[in-house]
Amino acid sequence: MLAVFSPAYASSVVTVQPQDLTATTLGWLAVAIFVIAYIFVILEDVIHLKKSKPVIVAAGIIWVIVSISYANVGHTADVEGFLAHNMLEYAYLLLFLLVAMTYINTMEERGIFDALRGWLVAKGYSLKMIFWVTGLMSFLISPLADNLTTALLMAAVVISVAGGRAVIHEDPQVKQFVVLACINIVVAANAGGAFSPFGDITTLMVWQAGKVSFGGFLGLLPSALVNWLIPAVIMSFFLPNAQPAPKDTPTRLKYGAFVVLGLFVFTIFLAVTFHNTFHLPPMLGMMTGLGLLQLYGHHLKNTHKSTVEDNRIGRFDIYNQLQRSEWDTLMFFYGVILCVGGLGALGYLAQVSGLLYGVLGATTANILVGVMSAVVDNIPVMFAVLSMNPDLSTGQWLLVTLTAGVGGSLLSVGSAAGVALMGQARGIYTFVSHLKWAWAIALGYVASIAVHMMIYNLSF
Repeated sequence: MLAVFSPAYASSVVTVQPQDLTATTLGWLAVAIFVIAYIFVILEDVIHLKKSKPVIVAAGIIWVIVSISYANVGHTADVEGFLAHNMLEYAYLLLFLLVAMTYINTMEERGIFDALRGWLVAKGYSLKMIFWVTGLMSFLISPLADNLTTALLMAAVVISVAGGRAVIHEDPQVKQFVVLACINIVVAANAGGAFSPFGDITTLMVWQAGKVSFGGFLGLLPSALVNWLIPAVIMSFFLPNAQPAPKDTPTRLKYGAFVVLGLFVFTIFLAVTFHNTFHLPPMLGMMTGLGLLQLYGHHLKNTHKSTVEDNRIGRFDIYNQLQRSEWDTLMFFYGVILCVGGLGALGYLAQVSGLLYGVLGATTANILVGVMSAVVDNIPVMFAVLSMNPDLSTGQWLLVTLTAGVGGSLLSVGSAAGVALMGQARGIYTFVSHLKWAWAIALGYVASIAVHMMIYNLSF
């Protein structure tokens, strides 16, 4: 579910094993609390309760249950280790996301997305063409950067092309375009991240565990492409046959716009380099890039060339862009990671993994892992699979890597890219709007599995 952000599970594995407390009353109570919280998340559009609130409360209650349960079996000391591991996972994600969001907010403030919109409109691209351009870019960029940052960037382009949130809400056709474009970006980014060792945290885990060679992941390219193209083709028939609204005012890039863009590209390069060369979390490269942006922001703040017209803000301030981050999304990740981590500490993830591979067989189990990743965090699920270490062929390890990576596209809350876009296009791209097209995404999911099984001659 939580796509790429750091090798938390790969490089910082807890040394204690979870207790099997799945048959206890407290264990079932924890599951019930998680389900209730998740129902509130699904009903966000109806009850207008921000998705972070129920899962944050549920996380606290679940970990109290974990603490009591472990105390009952004499393993109180293990709880802190499990919790620290989950908090490390969240810290990596939080800092990674903060940097990505701050850069996107800064590029928006400097007029980069407005200028890109002007360029696309001037090119005469229709909304359908922009749908395909942003989807293709998402598929191609996510293996090099990561699916989360790629999705945020492409969604900002789509919203800008559509004319901003006010225009989107007023025009049903434009709103339909934005919804479909956001779904397309999520599916494309998740699919693109599946065939690269550092495009998704699950691929990273499988690679570092030595199950698949670095170049072996390219074998997932055909199936990943099918996973994206089938729902994209289906949705393209429902796109409005219209052009983007013309710009009323001329496009004007603010001072330093291209420098900010260059720093963003360099920051992505740092994140990849820190991980691949120095074996450090990508988050550290992102934070280093944020420091460079802050230094340049100091220059922008103190030069007369960058005076901002809005008197409420005054001159440029990098912390204004930092504050504009989607905090509901960031807090939602906190709740989900700790909820799922708590259920893992109670033994539920290990039990499910054991049931899958011990009873259903490798192919069926690997397909269901993808379905599970649409609801439950794919990182602890993959961690449970790797811990169980089933005897799988390379083709089967690639299959579970594929399904864990793209299965999260089935629901908007099934991947970090989807959750982030729900925040960025709040009230437009929602759980329900994504769910309406789950059937098309599911067709792509099934077709991608079929293609992979033909290539590697797998059977049920």
